[in-house]
Amino acid sequence: MKAYVTEDCIACGRCIEICPEVFEMGEDIAHAKVDVVPEEYENATQEAADECPTSAIVIKR
Repeated sequence: MKAYVTEDCIACGRCIEICPEVFEMGEDIAHAKVDVVPEEYENATQEAADECPTSAIVIKR
């Protein structure tokens, strides 16, 4: 699984609260800090995508 944050991100930080192992805040928006999401964080990464208020997290399987 891979996760990407699009420019629709409003930097609310929700994804980082849910899964700090995968997401971190950049200068203006959040971004994934791993190329491939470790299996143990896949559920939390999906939850972060589901909870994103602007649907800015894209999941690729």
